[in-house]
Amino acid sequence: MSARTIKEHAAYGLFGLSMGVILSAVGFSDFKEVHRMFIFADFRLLLVFATAVALAMVGFALLGRRRRIPTKTLNKGTVPGSIAFGAGWAITGACPSIALVQLGEGQLAAVLTLLGILFGVWIYRRLATGALQLDTGVCGEE
Repeated sequence: MSARTIKEHAAYGLFGLSMGVILSAVGFSDFKEVHRMFIFADFRLLLVFATAVALAMVGFALLGRRRRIPTKTLNKGTVPGSIAFGAGWAITGACPSIALVQLGEGQLAAVLTLLGILFGVWIYRRLATGALQLDTGVCGEE
């Protein structure tokens, strides 16, 4: 590996670690907090989430001025996949990144969430390339 690649990986790792610490600090790794957000009993996490989305929009707008950001069209798996993702998040209180944060905090239940995520990816790959014939590319790849 080149020195540049090592520096890039270190930067990504530092960013990921920082993001995990922040997500933990604001309460996104606490099932009770996430549940309260989903039932609209506490708007604090919703405000944090909305602020993060707004900042990302600004970042993408600035990035878009320098280079074209690739886009993808919706396909027939987008809505069912979104529903499955949301259901998994509501049941476990964690999206994939939060499951890793929970694991880092020592919450062993996160192992079950991660196994569920891996199983979902496995099922998707089987269905997408078989009966559904969906695009299995990742964001940004044509």
